Amino acid sequence: MITMDEIKESTIIHAHKPDIFELLFFFFSGVIISIPVTIFFEEFGDQFCFLLPSFPAQLCSVALLAPFIEEFSKAYPLFYRHGETQRSIFSLGLLTGFGFGITEFFLYIFVYNAPFLIRIPGVLFHAASASIVAYGIATKKPLIFYLVAVFLHFSYNFFTVLGNVWYIIDTFILILTYLLSFGLYMRTTEKIIEYSK
Repeated sequence: MITMDEIKESTIIHAHKPDIFELLFFFFSGVIISIPVTIFFEEFGDQFCFLLPSFPAQLCSVALLAPFIEEFSKAYPLFYRHGETQRSIFSLGLLTGFGFGITEFFLYIFVYNAPFLIRIPGVLFHAASASIVAYGIATKKPLIFYLVAVFLHFSYNFFTVLGNVWYIIDTFILILTYLLSFGLYMRTTEKIIEYSK
């Protein structure tokens, strides 16, 4: 007969440190999973936005829809986890966002002919905002931190759509996002994320 102690022992989830292959998996999930999901839903959403006049359509598509879709798409691969610590899930979110940001960088450079230097901060922005959502997942407050990331993303895109006059505010939002990500990283621990029953 199986004792209660044997049952408890068999249900313990042991912590593991992601190895290089798992880290690469999450980086490439930002490329292979997050980008196609984003493109699909943005194309679908843009059909509604482009019913509006030109400038409101751009605000609807770039400032309103893109942040909600992109932040969800970057966080989606993070729901694959087992025995993760807060710090490891944060790091995996950072890598997923980095993979997303790198891919978006190349799309903007080679497809849309965007200036190289202008797009570099966006790579780091995507990594930082995905890590903010990852922190929410790690602390079991995903909605709150998802909305924080969406708000920062919305703000950045909104002022970008308004043009170069607002460059200083965009810079402030980038720095704020980077600092928030770093601050949340410092709050993570090697505590295992417990699953809800």
